[in-house]
Amino acid sequence: MKKKIVFATHNANKVKEVAAQLAEFYEVLSLTDINCHEDIPETEKTLQGNALLKARHVRDNYEMDCFADDTGLEIEALNGEPGVYSARYAGENCTSEDNIDLVLTKLKNESNRSARFRTVIALLQGEDEILLEGCANGLIISTKTGDEGFGYDPIFQPEGYTSTFAQMTIAEKNEISHRGKAVRKLISALQKK
Repeated sequence: MKKKIVFATHNANKVKEVAAQLAEFYEVLSLTDINCHEDIPETEKTLQGNALLKARHVRDNYEMDCFADDTGLEIEALNGEPGVYSARYAGENCTSEDNIDLVLTKLKNESNRSARFRTVIALLQGEDEILLEGCANGLIISTKTGDEGFGYDPIFQPEGYTSTFAQMTIAEKNEISHRGKAVRKLISALQKK
């Protein structure tokens, strides 16, 4: 029987992506699966801080091994924005479409389209806390392209590719994405336990 581990998120898309990579070793449970419906505010100023905050909430309140991630899109011409505020860049109750539209508006007359996605995963097992990171460099394209993925995927074209993350299958994206890289480090850390 597979061990269970909690991914401290309600985002079904994230769980699906990560579970695809961990399926051989673990049954990945979401916050919904463990009946954690309270809001865990992301009040830290860094990706690391938010990942730890979410994971510690699960460990302290549900006493389960878990991991949490925080991801930011960092755009060079916008001094690293939206960064830690990526999910709520266009305001507290914004949609992914709102966030994408704001980024495209801010980059309208900008020739430097360099950006990177960065994911930090906090893995908590018992009292142990490990931070893992993955990055994907690329460009912000000027029009939304593709129907897969989520978030900023339709406007992010990874380095060395002509398609966006939103044009890739989960398997293709996991191979090269920030989260995919961080999850491979997570798998390696879990195997050492």
